[in-house]
Amino acid sequence: MWWFQQGLSFLPSALVIWTAAAFIFSYITAITLHHVDPVLPYISDTGTVAPEKCLFGAMLNVTAVLCLATIYVRYKQVHALNPEENRIIRLNKAGLVLGLLSCLGLSIVANFQKTTLFLAHVSGAVLTFGLGSLYMFVQTILSYQMQPRVHGKQVFWIRLLVVIWCAVSAFSMLTCSSLLYNGSFGTDIVQKLHWNPEDKGYVLHMITTAAEWSMSFSFVCFFLTYIRDFQKISLRVEANLQGLTLYDTAPCPVNNERTRLLSRDL
Repeated sequence: MWWFQQGLSFLPSALVIWTAAAFIFSYITAITLHHVDPVLPYISDTGTVAPEKCLFGAMLNVTAVLCLATIYVRYKQVHALNPEENRIIRLNKAGLVLGLLSCLGLSIVANFQKTTLFLAHVSGAVLTFGLGSLYMFVQTILSYQMQPRVHGKQVFWIRLLVVIWCAVSAFSMLTCSSLLYNGSFGTDIVQKLHWNPEDKGYVLHMITTAAEWSMSFSFVCFFLTYIRDFQKISLRVEANLQGLTLYDTAPCPVNNERTRLLSRDL
């Protein structure tokens, strides 16, 4: 059995690979068609103009679904490992809500380009990056509280380092983007896809985009840490039948069907 066939480890693996592919394919397409500059464009800029915006939107929507599934499985795993720990249960529920809202934000970012509906795009980015960062922080706290009883200390330290990486990137991005958009650097910054070193605000722009890419890959690396954990879990689905037919008849007891939620043959 391959490592990605153990438990549900293929979920975070697929999430990481698909997300990286979404960024790479849209970037290559945008660069090839000269829609953006090759050196550190905004991630959103690589999905602003057709045809790459179609690819960007479709692939990020799939990413949102994979992320939602991964976050739910993580929630069920933590709950099953700590059925009597009230503090962990509360934190776990908070993490689930934060993660699901972050997935919603990712879908909004994918479907509303910044050059057409800037407010919707920014709102989605706030949900994705803001609540996504809080989700990572909550999961790191859970990792701290579950070690060494459930897993080793190294898992906590790795996740903590990734969260610090994310926080530094977020601080740099927010600081420089605030200075860029609130400064006197022109009124077309939102629509601007090509930057020259001579342009006003070029340095702030480069720092902002570098921080955005850095923060995005910190998210990817965080989900990489789930792969080993997900090798230890599988989910089942149960179909409860109320009768042997679908006609309106009185309920009668029948045997219920229990199968794996996702077949091991996959």
